[in-house]
Amino acid sequence: MEEKMTLITVEKEMGKAYKGLRFLLESLNEVLIENGEEDIAKYIPWINHDQLHETSITPKIIQLYSLIFQMVNMVEINNAVQNRRSMEETDLAGVNGLWASNLKDLKAKGMSEKEIIPILKEISIEPVLTAHPTEAKRATVLEHHRELYLLLVKLENTMYSQHEKANIRNTIKLSLYRLWKTGEIYLEKPDVESELRNIVHYLVNVFPEVIPIVDQRLEQAAHILDLNKGAIQSNHAYPKITFGNWVGGDRDGHPLVTSEVTQNTLLHLRLNAFVVIGRKLNELVRRLSFSIPLEKCSNDYQKRIDEMVTELGERGHQALHRNVGEAFRQMISLMIAKLPVDTERGHATKLSNIQGAYIHSSHLRRDLGLLQKELLDYGAKSTAYEEVTSALRIVEVFGFHLAALDIRQNSDFHDKAIGQLLKAAHWEESSYIDWDEEKRAAFLLAELQHARPFVHVKTPLDSEAKAVMDCYRTIEAHTAIYGFNCIGSFIVSMTRSFSDLMTVYLLAKEAGLTFMSEEGLVSKIHVVPLLETIEDLENGPVILEAYFSNPIVQRSLKYHQEQQGHKRPMQQIMIGYSDSNKDGGIMSSNWHLYKAQYKLAQLGEAYNIDIRFFHGKGGSISRGSGPTHYFIKALPYKSPNGNIRLTEQGETIAQKYAHKINAAFNLELLVANTLSKTLLDKSKERSYHENADIIEWLAEESKNQYTSLIKSDGFIDYFRAATPIDAIETSKIGSRPSKRTGANTLADLRAIPWVFSWSQASYHMTSWYGLGSALKKLKSERPKEYQELKQSIETDAFLRYVFTNVDSSLVATDEETMKLYSELVPDTSLKDLFLSKFLDELKLMHQHMDDLSGKRIEERRKELYFSNHLRAPLMYSLHKKQVELLRRWRMEKPQNPVAAQNTQIELMLTINAIAGANRNTG
Repeated sequence: MEEKMTLITVEKEMGKAYKGLRFLLESLNEVLIENGEEDIAKYIPWINHDQLHETSITPKIIQLYSLIFQMVNMVEINNAVQNRRSMEETDLAGVNGLWASNLKDLKAKGMSEKEIIPILKEISIEPVLTAHPTEAKRATVLEHHRELYLLLVKLENTMYSQHEKANIRNTIKLSLYRLWKTGEIYLEKPDVESELRNIVHYLVNVFPEVIPIVDQRLEQAAHILDLNKGAIQSNHAYPKITFGNWVGGDRDGHPLVTSEVTQNTLLHLRLNAFVVIGRKLNELVRRLSFSIPLEKCSNDYQKRIDEMVTELGERGHQALHRNVGEAFRQMISLMIAKLPVDTERGHATKLSNIQGAYIHSSHLRRDLGLLQKELLDYGAKSTAYEEVTSALRIVEVFGFHLAALDIRQNSDFHDKAIGQLLKAAHWEESSYIDWDEEKRAAFLLAELQHARPFVHVKTPLDSEAKAVMDCYRTIEAHTAIYGFNCIGSFIVSMTRSFSDLMTVYLLAKEAGLTFMSEEGLVSKIHVVPLLETIEDLENGPVILEAYFSNPIVQRSLKYHQEQQGHKRPMQQIMIGYSDSNKDGGIMSSNWHLYKAQYKLAQLGEAYNIDIRFFHGKGGSISRGSGPTHYFIKALPYKSPNGNIRLTEQGETIAQKYAHKINAAFNLELLVANTLSKTLLDKSKERSYHENADIIEWLAEESKNQYTSLIKSDGFIDYFRAATPIDAIETSKIGSRPSKRTGANTLADLRAIPWVFSWSQASYHMTSWYGLGSALKKLKSERPKEYQELKQSIETDAFLRYVFTNVDSSLVATDEETMKLYSELVPDTSLKDLFLSKFLDELKLMHQHMDDLSGKRIEERRKELYFSNHLRAPLMYSLHKKQVELLRRWRMEKPQNPVAAQNTQIELMLTINAIAGANRNTG
């Protein structure tokens, strides 16, 4: 930890941003004093004294610091929003990565309107919201944060008088006090239902308001850059934005996700889709108060109105007569009447099977399209292209399912399920899990030649087979009524072979999720490999070539193409950023991901299959986080190809999407850069990375250094002593266990707590370890290549992305804190050995980053540097307290479990506070 930095210092360097922090700190100080808490108010840092008050860190102080870190984060987000606004006032294309800057760049590279607009319609992005054991804050606290942020924005609005601003300030004080009095940590592990409620909040209350903003900004950018805004509107040339969800569907190592949970999730999502659509249609009916009798409308329009009334019966007649003489309102009222929900005071309360109700969202889209055409014929062009398009977009984005639910399970679990099905069917050989790949593949392909199931639906099954069959049968029953839009993909974790994928086809056949065409079996579900480890990424092309060559797969992909209206067959492939990093470190992980995507995209072209990469990214640098526009530009040739899916995990969702304007910014980055990358790739010949030889060498050398560390004798003992991994494993943060099977090994530990624990101790080693030694060796042994690397870092998208992320981690890594946690290691020789390895590697990394960039870290990452150093003194106090609590808790556990439980609650407070300061948990 370097010299303490005061708020005054940071205000001088960074300006207005931190004046908002001073205001919040002073408001908190006032409200605490007003409520008789002067004793805690005096410990608010930066405003009462130039330096921090020296004090013993009590639970109250931990809570205070935790709240202050959240305030710092909030002020920084707001400042980023205001800075972008200021830049766009001067030049809409002035903010890198957004619609205007990307369209301007495309035009400068010779792209015409005729090339850009058709591709706009083909762009498809899908953020997939996941809970994962990463969100350390309770949903209630997140809601209070959202309220406080909106008040902070409101206060900056110049339209309010001084008296009104005084009222807003008072409301802010109340909001701060509410946060102060609300417990931040989970005392009980959250269930899947509470995690789902948090996800649904964003899908119902945030994203429906954000989609129109992203579309409007596209139109504004097109207009300013002399592209035809009217052509975008008349061709409905908006990118396809949809959402996915893992909560209630991801059962990999998560026994709480049962078939009942999945069924309830699907129904809950469906009900809330109608909440979103009903809200939009009610808004539309209020606005379309045009005076036009039904008789003046086209024959097609009148005919459809008559059909809707007939379909609905008495409800239809009531809706029709509600707005006589207002034909547009009459149709929208009938649309509302056809939503299959019961309503109370205008709010959808439960799903209902009413007569004449819509079943599929395509029927509502068709009716909205007819309404839009009628408005255009009437002459209300602006209303047709703005009000009705906005409603159409909501239906396109959310459908009747809100978000597509993925089903994920581990390949080992599937293997056990197949063995248990064979056992239940009294097969002679049921030890499927022991068969080699050749025998498995032959068996699977033979069984997939016919429709015969193994067992009767009522046959008792052992645990894995029962769990899989219950899940698959639940999905079959739901999709038989509502269609497959509600289901995303069936993802196979730890895909190691061709048989791992075909196993899912056999399980799907058993549950009725396949059918026999004239050519043979076809799967209704989309099976997706998840390539997680470095070995899996290397083997991916071989696995997928065997898969693409299979006639059953080819028929199934063709069926999905026809169902979804795609131009070509499409195969989704999920790639994991977490486990590959855990395997080989930051450079090796990123390079193996790059190579796998390049080869798999090439393989797709050879088989005339579009590859949709699903990026399994997390909230930390080690798990794929980083600037979105840098990330997309760094992808290999035709990796996006107009189509990208990625996970948004844990606290990342709140950071990116809790506030409407910030949410619009993050979505816009995703769609605008996918468009740009896709068009630029289409205009070029396929090419590999021009610095591939240097990067390959760096990746291998850094991996050797990294794996030498993690495979060293005593490393696991050091890791488990010098980080709070044991406290994290027993925490109440997420509903999913931190280990896959419960074994006490590095291989079994999920990547999320692995990264979380290192970041808690301020090592952040998963984002830099091994690369410093590799750079040192490159410079000494291959000086020419080192100079080539130095020249390429600023201009090459892949290198810039990786090294920018490494730099971000270096800012957050603190030597003094690392030393502090190392004191928890009881074996002195072990402590000295590994601490010296970390410190030596960190020194090398700093030296080479300074050399490669030609700047000190405080120059090249000024905002991040000052932000982290403002937090540092508070964090160091919390780290000291956490180390003290870890030492006590570990001693109490075997001797005094009751005392240990009380200590753990205080320990969790420190974990939560440090996670807030780090801005992620892993």
